[in-house]
Amino acid sequence: MPLNAPMKKCQLLLYTTLCAAAGPALAAAPERPFYVPENPRYTIVSSVVDSLRFTLHKTLKPDTRGHLVSISSFVNPEGEIMGWHDFGNLEGPGWAANAVGGAHEIYRWGRFMGQPEWQQMALRILDHVLDCGFINETNGFIIGYRETTTGKFCLNYKHHSDWFCPGSMAKIAYQLLIFAEDLGNDPRAARMLQTAARTAQWIAQNVEPVPNGWFPRRTTPDGKVYRKSPDGGNDPFWQTSADSLFILQLQAALTDRGLADYRPALREKISVFIKAGGIFGSINHDTYDPQENVAYAVAFRTLRLAARVLQDESIRRFAYDVCLAGLDQFKMNEDRNGVATRGLLYMEKSWDTAYLWENAEAALAYFEAAADHRLSNPRQAREWELDGLTILRAIAKHHYGPHGFLTEGVDWNDHVGQKHHINQAKYGAIQYTEPFLNNQHIAEPTLFYLERLAAKTGRGKNRVYRDLEGNLLWR
Repeated sequence: MPLNAPMKKCQLLLYTTLCAAAGPALAAAPERPFYVPENPRYTIVSSVVDSLRFTLHKTLKPDTRGHLVSISSFVNPEGEIMGWHDFGNLEGPGWAANAVGGAHEIYRWGRFMGQPEWQQMALRILDHVLDCGFINETNGFIIGYRETTTGKFCLNYKHHSDWFCPGSMAKIAYQLLIFAEDLGNDPRAARMLQTAARTAQWIAQNVEPVPNGWFPRRTTPDGKVYRKSPDGGNDPFWQTSADSLFILQLQAALTDRGLADYRPALREKISVFIKAGGIFGSINHDTYDPQENVAYAVAFRTLRLAARVLQDESIRRFAYDVCLAGLDQFKMNEDRNGVATRGLLYMEKSWDTAYLWENAEAALAYFEAAADHRLSNPRQAREWELDGLTILRAIAKHHYGPHGFLTEGVDWNDHVGQKHHINQAKYGAIQYTEPFLNNQHIAEPTLFYLERLAAKTGRGKNRVYRDLEGNLLWR
């Protein structure tokens, strides 16, 4: 069966039967130390609803044009702006602010849950990005950030425009592309598709090549290589950051939809990636490590798509055997220092906090793998499905306060300092989050699970969603 082919009702019944036959005992067995059970009183869906509640009701404000604007890319559990932080007085579609990606998640959940007001709020967030100066619709160049205090636009999270990350710009374009598909005949959709195609063209025509054949992590505004770190030192990962995978993701998605043909470029860059054994240097703009957990997840998702576009089984095998399998090294199989860490992935060796947008992306990778193999290898599909569920269940333990706030990360090793933890605990969750990113990215994998993997019974208002262990997730 082709990748992503829809499952027939009889096929879904067969898979569900096979999972039931395997039984929950498999999940609880000693050989699954990573496993976390579902909490029936607070499910992974409850967790998403709280995150969306926090974003929608504590972190947005209307502007004079009726758009909705994030008050800050860094807030505490009360939704108060943390202006002391680099992200504190920034908003926009860029990496940490993530307005387009966040709006898309809100829009899709509004549709799923029958909440048209959520969808309208999502469109007001999107309109702010589309209409307020972030996008050059002539050439596709996208500015990532705007200062909420001055209105100044800037290309990076340091509030400057001396450099930006082309991979992150490609990610915004990809978000516009997939959001447009959900909008149907809405006039916004054509603009978004056109911008996505033009952004890819700008990158292809302007980003300077680097010696190893990959992409530069950062460039100047005109696309020339920028080798420094945000703090001014030399960045050892200036040509080995996995952030550039988002360029390939955009190119593959445009090609897949017949909006462009980047097959030669994809083959060239994926060959560089595979010959290097994978390029997994930090995606996050402020970290520096040769192996970052989310890099493996993004690599799997990107190469999986590219393999289908290029019809290349060797790329697909690398995606599974190296990229997806590489997530195992980050798994935490126990609670550490009295903190609920079992079922989470730490970010990287040099910064071992378990940050949550990265964990959510890993869950999505596991679910996509499970969806691919439900019929061809149901036992392995079950393992990946449980890994994804485990991550979301472990994340659900880290909401704090009355408003639905989800921490940006679980700092089990006191990396960021005790004063930044909930209740100033020596080890614990960080008392800040990025509303559209760390707080909310669980929305995407959870909805993927409900739509593609969960067992469904009933119709309409009687529709019931259960996970592969029979836990009720949503009615």
